[in-house]
Amino acid sequence: MPFSAEISSMCDTVRPVDGIRHFTVTTFVSMDGATLLHWHRKVGLWLPPGGHIEPNEDPLQAARREALEETGITVEIMPTSAAFAYADPPQLCPPATIMVEPIRSFAGEDAHHHIDMIYFTRPTNSERPTPPGETWRWVSRKQLEDNAPMTLEGVSARISEDVRMLGMAAIDHVKNFEENRA
Repeated sequence: MPFSAEISSMCDTVRPVDGIRHFTVTTFVSMDGATLLHWHRKVGLWLPPGGHIEPNEDPLQAARREALEETGITVEIMPTSAAFAYADPPQLCPPATIMVEPIRSFAGEDAHHHIDMIYFTRPTNSERPTPPGETWRWVSRKQLEDNAPMTLEGVSARISEDVRMLGMAAIDHVKNFEENRA
């Protein structure tokens, strides 16, 4: 497993988070050179599926559940790093990254932070599924690269930098996994 000073310094630059923290997962569902995003009306952003980790649920269970609840798609988690070579205790597939996201107060809910575990996934079905509702879009790598605004319900908005970068990484990761598996 490679280690560099750059990685070490990244761990030192994250400011401590004070206040209320919720543990969450985000699931980038990718296939055929595209990733699935939806217009999140509450926050006014294009986002992948995700949500809070429930009590007695591990992050992988939460990632699969959130993808299924929000999109109707059953997903497979794509490992982004190798497991350590020991048998016990069991290991969970680590997330691609963990983000600390400030969440503004909404409708009586206090401002807080999400400690968000980001997973790359692909549908278990080989055909590209159509998620329910009008707010979901399969967004190609080229669309993410071009960063042109996407329009829905008369609202035009660009995809945020973190979602674009992680979306492209998820598309590439799933594609590489499938090519190496064949």
